[in-house]
Amino acid sequence: MVASPSHHPSLRQGVGLDAFTTWKVGGTAEWFAEPTHQDDIRALVGWSGHHRLPLHCIGAGSNLLIADGGLGGLTLCNRRLQGSRLDATGGWIEAEAGEPLPTLARKAARVGLGGLEWAVGIPATVGGAVVMNAGAQGGCIAEWLHSVQLLDPTNPDQPVTWSASDLAFGYRQSRLQQEPLIVLSARFRLDHGHDPAAVTARTSANLHSRTSTQPYQQPSCGSVFRNPEPHKAGQLIEALGLKGLQVGGAQVSPIHANFIVNTGGATAADIASLIAEVQQRVQAAHGITLHPEVKRLGRDHPWI
Repeated sequence: MVASPSHHPSLRQGVGLDAFTTWKVGGTAEWFAEPTHQDDIRALVGWSGHHRLPLHCIGAGSNLLIADGGLGGLTLCNRRLQGSRLDATGGWIEAEAGEPLPTLARKAARVGLGGLEWAVGIPATVGGAVVMNAGAQGGCIAEWLHSVQLLDPTNPDQPVTWSASDLAFGYRQSRLQQEPLIVLSARFRLDHGHDPAAVTARTSANLHSRTSTQPYQQPSCGSVFRNPEPHKAGQLIEALGLKGLQVGGAQVSPIHANFIVNTGGATAADIASLIAEVQQRVQAAHGITLHPEVKRLGRDHPWI
């Protein structure tokens, strides 16, 4: 039996992960911790490695489907690892992995740093946004990221720094989706010297655009599918009349067809089944395979 170390007060057993995803689904974590400092992360990762425990790292849980059966080993939730430093004159901003992306966008806008206006409506942490190359309204992380500090679980005492070019960014993709590395912080180079009021106005307009066209009042993960350019996933789904399609408590949003919402009591299995149903119908009708943006953790039925 693995003993809980007394010097890690945030470490707990048997924590329900539904409270840590924006879909409000997911089973129980065998071990769970919310570190608030990078030193805590290094110690916890070292502890899990010593006990040969599987290691999972999550942020805001906004692009994530955790299986109903939960996760073995240690789940680190880095959303309390917050803080940022900026240089308005030089155009730099550096943020901890758990800093909310909308918070970072607003901080940048207030000092006239342009480039992150699109990010204000994305319910993600900086770390998760880097891993997924998050984007919206024509912008994405890859355009503005300078470098990222990472922790290798096999050597947690020696963080490494990668430049943006090391991350092999693609559409909603990065090398970090294949590498077992944990984001500790990220550094961005933004456009400086702008009127703060103008940048703030653009930021607010972007937020209004998202909240007025997307189902912000119900639990969701954001967009479910990558856009199969030149097509838009939402348009392909809507054209088949699939808005409102439901499996258990999971529903294709009547507001935006590329969103699946939890109408109350949905399970991860409901959501996975609905994703598969939408994929099958779009494939049959259009001959196009929709690939989810969503990362899955835990054992469950695979999707295409």
